[in-house]
Amino acid sequence: MEAGLISSNPDVLGGVPVFAGTRVPVRALLDHLESGDSLDDFLVGYPSVKRQQVIDFLELAAQRLLADAT
Repeated sequence: MEAGLISSNPDVLGGVPVFAGTRVPVRALLDHLESGDSLDDFLVGYPSVKRQQVIDFLELAAQRLLADAT
């Protein structure tokens, strides 16, 4: 996992990847976006996640996806 952005610990939600410093699964963001919710809707529902964490995660995911496509 990207240090400081996403963490995975067997003692936190059984090791499910979460936004660092929270108990919010990364999957929750993906589910919200997939269902058409806005980033703001997600952040209202999960106030422990900071906007910059989500932006950094999305940028990292895009970089990795694009790198894999080449």
